[in-house]
Amino acid sequence: MQSIQANSYPIHFNEKGYEALNLHLKENKYSNLFIIVDDNTNEFCLPKFLPFLETDLTIEIIEFEAGEHNKNIETCVQIWNVLTELGADRKSLVINLGGGVVTDLGGFVASTFKRGVDFIHIPTTLLSMVDASVGGKNGVDLGNLKNQIGVINVPKMVLIDTQYLNTSPQNEMRSGLAEMLKHGLIYDKEYWEQFLDLKAIDFADFDELIYRSVEIKNEIVKQDPTEKNIRKALNFGHTLGHAIESYFLENENKTTLLHGEAIAVGMILESYISWNKNLINQEEYFQIKSSIKSIYDDIVFEENDIEPILELLIHDKKNEYGNIQFALIEGIGNIKINQSVENELILKAFLDYKS
Repeated sequence: MQSIQANSYPIHFNEKGYEALNLHLKENKYSNLFIIVDDNTNEFCLPKFLPFLETDLTIEIIEFEAGEHNKNIETCVQIWNVLTELGADRKSLVINLGGGVVTDLGGFVASTFKRGVDFIHIPTTLLSMVDASVGGKNGVDLGNLKNQIGVINVPKMVLIDTQYLNTSPQNEMRSGLAEMLKHGLIYDKEYWEQFLDLKAIDFADFDELIYRSVEIKNEIVKQDPTEKNIRKALNFGHTLGHAIESYFLENENKTTLLHGEAIAVGMILESYISWNKNLINQEEYFQIKSSIKSIYDDIVFEENDIEPILELLIHDKKNEYGNIQFALIEGIGNIKINQSVENELILKAFLDYKS
């Protein structure tokens, strides 16, 4: 597949990616190489990656425990200390090999260590391939609040090898699929319609669907790298989705949700809001709701869950001047940003989701 040129860095695919990586290592005089992994990618992905690496550099592996609950500043401090102890300097290279937690956290660690060292993302989950590793956002959570601390800083390259998906469980694949569905809903109606009958999809061609998803996100980000305007379109499903994800993460009586599971709920809720604001018609809403519910299990919301979820909305990074901002779809394949939504309509959306 043809490489995609993002803002100041390339996105390479499969075998061509390793050729580009090794050429980059040859052309740049790095002092040493650090590979950041979690315990899952250390076991399942690192053995597949290392044989492709052609370099005489000293390679150090830095592992942390997998899971969103470890995507925090404390983990960063531990990794910064390890980098220091192992002699990392301004000419070191960091490779982040893993899912969204690894690329988000690893990019932030590299961007802030000694005021910034070069880094490369090699995403290993569907979610990180189509979302987390593309666009230059790096960061960590603040308690249960998603991605509150971070920077926008681009890698030297992104290498997407879909062979790593062979190690991903089905729930992780569904989590990544949510972002692909979002890309169709906000930008490309024909792309969305390819997912209306999952049984009809030839998964031998799944690489092409991944490629188009990356292409859509990149096309949006290139227009607005720092999220002042159209990039806010990518937040569809995330205003409520992030609040739901945060609430389930902090509540010991709830089962923690994967990112895509929460975003799937968020897309249904925000599609309902779009319908009630006359931005989409009833048929479009029912198509979205039924299609997403056919893929994801229903999430149970008790009556006393809704108020704390609404309280979490005020901490959303997209809010401006104390106002909660939504990106809503305006017809499938189009978006309308900076939309205010009253709590009464949000409550109605939760009631409709249960029906």
